[in-house]
Amino acid sequence: MYDELAAALEALVAGEPDGIANMANAAGLIWETLPDLNWTGFYRNLGEELVLGPFQGRPACIRIPFGRGVCGVAAATLELQRIDDVHAFDGHIACDSASESELVVPILRDGKLLAVLDLDSPRKARFTEADEAGCRRLAAILAAAI
Repeated sequence: MYDELAAALEALVAGEPDGIANMANAAGLIWETLPDLNWTGFYRNLGEELVLGPFQGRPACIRIPFGRGVCGVAAATLELQRIDDVHAFDGHIACDSASESELVVPILRDGKLLAVLDLDSPRKARFTEADEAGCRRLAAILAAAI
């Protein structure tokens, strides 16, 4: 599934220089492709703070400080975060009470954080190592397109 998703994403962003447009299409594509998601989107790194970018799902938190919540920890550490139970994650920010698990992938270019890709699921332990690998691939594609 991730091979097809990556190919579709590459086709969507090919030749488009606008990063916001590319994130918007990526959020829609991921939302429509991956099962059991209740939120899919991006937080952009703006001045050492994450700011809401394009997404699919319910309204979300607008600003997240580095180090706070799953997205903020991913931004501060530049490490993927796969959380099986968000309610057990110290400092979790509950933007959507339906979220039970979360996968956050930093998007880096030349070692600098551009944004994070954030996927939430209403199912505990929804995300797997295959999701990690697949979303790392999507993040690499997006690093050149945002």
